[in-house]
Amino acid sequence: MARKRHPQKEIEAALSYAEFQGWRVKEGGSHCWGKIYCPWNDKTCRCGEFCISCVWSTPRNAENHARQIRRLVDGCANRASHSVLH
Repeated sequence: MARKRHPQKEIEAALSYAEFQGWRVKEGGSHCWGKIYCPWNDKTCRCGEFCISCVWSTPRNAENHARQIRRLVDGCANRASHSVLH
């Protein structure tokens, strides 16, 4: 089943980018729209601290939040060795 689209187009584009890189997007949560999960969840990659991140439904600045999501995905240490683009 396909997930619901995020109401902010900038964030939806960042989520699509994350999915293309192999990250999983899960809707729901108590105070957030959803969460994104790293496909490798490796403890050696930045201590496993950034393998899960919240996606807010109404951030103060949608462009900044989308940029943060892309930066998180691009900063994954395992991304270079497991790149979907290769």
